Amino acid sequence: MKILKEGGHRLFESDPETTRLISELLNDLEKNGLDAVRKYSQRFDNWNPPDFELTSAQIEEAVSRVDSQIIEDTDFCQTNVRMFAQAQFATLQPVEVEIRPGVILGHKHIPVHSVGSYIPGGRYPMFGSAQMSIIPARVAGVKEVLAFTPPVKGEGYYPATINAMHKAGADRIFILGGVQALAMMAFGMGVFEPVDMICGAGNQYVVEAKRQLYGRCGIDLLAGPTEILVIADDSADPALVACDLLGQAEHDPNSGIALVCLSEAFGRKTIAEVEKQLTVLPTRDVAAISWANNGRVYIASDAAEAIAISDDYAPEHLEIHVQDLEYYAQKLCNYGSLFIGEETTVAYGDKSIGTNHILPTGRAARYTGGVWVGKFLKTVTYQKMTPEASREIGQVTERQCLIERMEAHALTAAMRVRRYANKA
Repeated sequence: MKILKEGGHRLFESDPETTRLISELLNDLEKNGLDAVRKYSQRFDNWNPPDFELTSAQIEEAVSRVDSQIIEDTDFCQTNVRMFAQAQFATLQPVEVEIRPGVILGHKHIPVHSVGSYIPGGRYPMFGSAQMSIIPARVAGVKEVLAFTPPVKGEGYYPATINAMHKAGADRIFILGGVQALAMMAFGMGVFEPVDMICGAGNQYVVEAKRQLYGRCGIDLLAGPTEILVIADDSADPALVACDLLGQAEHDPNSGIALVCLSEAFGRKTIAEVEKQLTVLPTRDVAAISWANNGRVYIASDAAEAIAISDDYAPEHLEIHVQDLEYYAQKLCNYGSLFIGEETTVAYGDKSIGTNHILPTGRAARYTGGVWVGKFLKTVTYQKMTPEASREIGQVTERQCLIERMEAHALTAAMRVRRYANKA
């Protein structure tokens, strides 16, 4: 492997200062409730309305201001997301099996009761994120979804975001962002019962807040600043690859941008294309920083090494622009979502195609996938047996417990052995 361009540190670990800051904020928010929410909302977002929750009339008014084409396109995107979530849900079947005579084991899927959905909107009003957390939760059978999105500076809230949240199925909509929003979800603060689970992506502070709140409630995953890695061989188009890299670089100055290619010539052509396209990119003020600080270009000696580099990086989004698509698709293991061939791109997955865009970042793709309908379900087991089976299992269990010196455990088995002695 040769490194043609080395990027900076990836944000997969919380730095001590961020940890300390978020801990202080959460302690204050839990102790002082809505007073602290208002304080931080005013400080960070210049937002302090009479009520953070929108009324039905406000929601209707916001939707009425959305252009009909935006409404039509949002419906199109949400239909795709809902159809895919329903197809996923159909694969999740209960199980019941008699593993030996009289011993019946099973599992079933139970939805969590309530979810707090966070729709990011700081730098950009990312209203497409609404369907990614709300719709799978609804398909899973979640009873209550509370949706939060940050205010748009100087505008209050973005009507298209309200439309998307409402159409996706949010029960209540709050205009509140950042750590204060997550704290309100987790603590309830007398406005509603604390949610069972928080879902949604955000910046490094939102990610750290989710990390620290985990245990008080569930979280979907740690989804921070976005990432893309593209694997490209010499059959790929350097201009298209550069375009896709910059498509993610515009998200955030901390976006992770990586290219793994099979020749130095291709790598240099792509770098030149990135620099060329940056000169005319409207969002170059963000994308240029991301590329300069975090852009990485690796030259792999062969396909196997390219796959090894990618699996070690474990990107949120992985595109493959190669001739042998099937080989790479079968061998790659660590990614949040895979985009196979130049015909598809991350933006399709982010906005409209139907797969979910709340995905693991910071190498979390080594151990988890992204948000899907199954994230909102608890798979719980149960067991039942006949008296005869209880006697048989009890004899083995008693012996096992005594070896471990767990006398009380052993007694629970022994009593059943005696109780059902005449049932054999």
